[in-house]
Amino acid sequence: MKLNKQFLSATGLALTFGMFMIPVVGNAKGRGQGTSGGQQQDISALAANLPMQDLSELEKSGLIKMREEEKLARDVYQMLYDKWGHQTFSNIARGEQQHMDAMKALLEKYSLKDPIADSSVGVFTDPELEKLYTSLVAQGEKSQVEAFRVGATIEDLDIKDLYDFIEQTDNTDIRIVYQNLAKGSRNHLRSFTNQLSRNGIIYEAQFLTTAQINDIVSSPQEGGRVDENGTQQVGNRRSGKGQGRHGGAQGVYN
Repeated sequence: MKLNKQFLSATGLALTFGMFMIPVVGNAKGRGQGTSGGQQQDISALAANLPMQDLSELEKSGLIKMREEEKLARDVYQMLYDKWGHQTFSNIARGEQQHMDAMKALLEKYSLKDPIADSSVGVFTDPELEKLYTSLVAQGEKSQVEAFRVGATIEDLDIKDLYDFIEQTDNTDIRIVYQNLAKGSRNHLRSFTNQLSRNGIIYEAQFLTTAQINDIVSSPQEGGRVDENGTQQVGNRRSGKGQGRHGGAQGVYN
């Protein structure tokens, strides 16, 4: 079952998934690439300590939207884990909480209002996100296979929207966070499509192109961290195939 592409795109979603680490960079509008050995629990501190830069209205709205969309991802995966007990959903849900925390740090850094007034599962300020949450959970509760398909669909949409958001900002700190989120989402897409493959199902692209999906799922998991352009900075594993900025699987992931 495919989700309604027009409905999802209308929400302007940029769903984000996967645990990541981000480096401390140099001066504000420069393109310095420092390093950081911080662990995953340091994500919020790293996001807060990256240099501040001027924000456009588009960048502001993107940060606010992504904060609540991180909650959407966390909530859907928590519900699917409760339903099916598959560890993939639990693992990713924990990563989503880290992403929520990192986005909150950026909102606080730029003195933007947090859209999440209630962190309870299924509660959203944006009514479109609430509708989407209900739709995703309903599909995912039909069967475990459909739950994996929901996961792949979310990651497909997430990567496409993150690439778009990256093009809309020239801020080093925001780009680094977005690139690392895209990296994590590529790994999650690999995980979900692998689960579908075990059930004899090939995931069909809905937001990215078929070529982009194939490039990601045929390349290895990514580990470590990436810079603002999606270039691997640290990590023991090779980055996957493709470009960090558009369409492939360059970058690294835990």
